[in-house]
Amino acid sequence: MIRSCLFLIIGMTLAACGREAATPVFHGADNPALLSEWGVVTSTGAELVLSEGVTPYDLNTSLFTDHAGKLRTIWMPQGASANYSDTDVFDFPVGTIISKTFYYVRGDDGSLMRGDEGQSVYSGSGGLDLTRARMIETRLLVRRADGWAALPYVWNDEQTEARLMRTGDLQQLTVTSLSGDSDAINYFVPNVNQCAGCHATNNTTRAIQPIGPAARHLNRDYNYPDGSQNQLEHLIAAGYLTGAPQSADAPQAAVWTDLNAPIGDRARAWLDINCAHCHNPVGPADTSGLLLDPGTEWGPSFGLCKTPIAAGPGSGGHRYDIVPGNPDESILIYRMESLRADEMMPELGRSIVHDDGVALIREWIETLDGDCDA
Repeated sequence: MIRSCLFLIIGMTLAACGREAATPVFHGADNPALLSEWGVVTSTGAELVLSEGVTPYDLNTSLFTDHAGKLRTIWMPQGASANYSDTDVFDFPVGTIISKTFYYVRGDDGSLMRGDEGQSVYSGSGGLDLTRARMIETRLLVRRADGWAALPYVWNDEQTEARLMRTGDLQQLTVTSLSGDSDAINYFVPNVNQCAGCHATNNTTRAIQPIGPAARHLNRDYNYPDGSQNQLEHLIAAGYLTGAPQSADAPQAAVWTDLNAPIGDRARAWLDINCAHCHNPVGPADTSGLLLDPGTEWGPSFGLCKTPIAAGPGSGGHRYDIVPGNPDESILIYRMESLRADEMMPELGRSIVHDDGVALIREWIETLDGDCDA
């Protein structure tokens, strides 16, 4: 009897603390209640483990989400691959699962710190060291036969499981920077329908699709568990990407924090990833006339001396989207600095101002020549 109980205790301990990576499972129709049922990532309580074939990736410039860090992964069924495009998000096959886990860094005193300040919390296996990272949510984009589905999963306090929250979630957090500044954040997990606010990049079809996995965003090195490699070349070698050129011949967005890059390239990269999913020729903001995608040439369509079409109170009383040399008179800056629901841009994914992003766009506008009233 004692031996049986001992074996039972040992078995329960191993199940709780020694869980191994699972096998990814594509669900073509149903939406499992638990993230673990997808088998893409598995939490041991001490580590978030990536399953075999699940490839992590990062972007040259990332969307700002209240200073959260993000672990992005992609998985495709055996023998499947995405088709390369120079300009658009890659064409992914049915069965693809893309995940994005949002986290903050655990300070030595247990407080939460910004996850986007370069502090490494990755484990040796490519997942997350949960002794140093506090996960908030994992969002899945799943490519089904009838299109992409977006599913938000929220992690429990024990960091052992995430549950599908179709109605979204709101968590009040205090997050500290490396310099000691603190932000009170209302971290907003979108509901299933609100995911379309960013991911329905075509206002006519309203079809959900990924935003980040495009050549210009992925063309960079990544520190994989077995060494550093260009991400495009890694995806090709893994059989996950076909039709791609050599990485040197593929487009590459600037890293917005790279002070050695031209400030115009850095500014446009930030506007591209944070704004262009709406502000593109077919996007939800197409009626605004403001196009911030990389295919739009510099000029009035990109905001230069452009008067607003339907900004309402979002203009802040200013006359032009971008006034060369004068960021304080530019509607773009006014909306980036606003926290009012009917004014703020981007309008989803943040509850605070991205001060460093605003500083970049301010500096860029200050370098521009011209006179809107000339």
